[in-house]
Amino acid sequence: MGTPEFSVPALEALHGAGHEIVAVYTQPPRPAGRGKKDRPSPVQARAEALGLAVQHPKSLKGAEAQAEFAALQAEIAVVVAYGLILPQAVLTAPARGCLNIHASLLPRWRGAAPIHRAVMAGDAETGVCIMEMEAGLDTGPVLLREATPIGAEETTGDLHDRLAAMGARAIVEALTGIDRLSATPQPETGVTYAAKIDKAEARIDWARPAVEVDRLIRGLSPFPGAWFEAGGERIKVLRSRLAEGAGAPGTVIEGLRIACGSGAVELTELQRAGKRPMGAEEFLRGLSLPTGLE
Repeated sequence: MGTPEFSVPALEALHGAGHEIVAVYTQPPRPAGRGKKDRPSPVQARAEALGLAVQHPKSLKGAEAQAEFAALQAEIAVVVAYGLILPQAVLTAPARGCLNIHASLLPRWRGAAPIHRAVMAGDAETGVCIMEMEAGLDTGPVLLREATPIGAEETTGDLHDRLAAMGARAIVEALTGIDRLSATPQPETGVTYAAKIDKAEARIDWARPAVEVDRLIRGLSPFPGAWFEAGGERIKVLRSRLAEGAGAPGTVIEGLRIACGSGAVELTELQRAGKRPMGAEEFLRGLSLPTGLE
């Protein structure tokens, strides 16, 4: 049970390990692209390519949808970034319950956007947990966890891809060792919630310390993308690093080194509206920045 690109490696790993996948559940196709035609989710596209049966109900709250799920007689449900609430009847339908791949070191960053929030908070490490699901939001006991450091210049996009691969390996390991693994309840201390990203968070405030600006840029890359205005044009910043320098917040010190409330950041990958991402040198060939950014 999964929907976005993050879920695809787990599907592939389960299939490659020889598990019998009785069905793949994913969110319904959504309008996308210029023509706004319905586009299947990444999981649906991959499942169909593998010849697997796909279900994409709008909800699992109805008795009919729950009966169809129970009729599969699944031993275990593997859930990763599915995006629909699983009612208790669904959680208990598989003989051995539902296992979730969660992209954080629980109980830190329960909720919708754990990768973004870990980068934005400046966490030194994150990881994946294989968790037994229960009714609460990411509150279930943990079967397996694996940690990884967050690089100084790593973006949410970079980390997303690494954690998706880690989660895929971990779920295969968990299923292989399911009879000898014991689930450990999450501690009551250290709980944080990864709220869904609001686009209102994305505008860069140069008056903030450079370390916070850098985390914001990397944490919101590639989506929704932190941005600033220059000459009335909105420009996304996709990569940055901390740099030497000081000045009034928003001052262009040199090239794409920008002064913040304290310290400075160097912008290393940017994207103009309607254009592809480009490195700093290429960007500056096409646009001359004013001395101060908004």
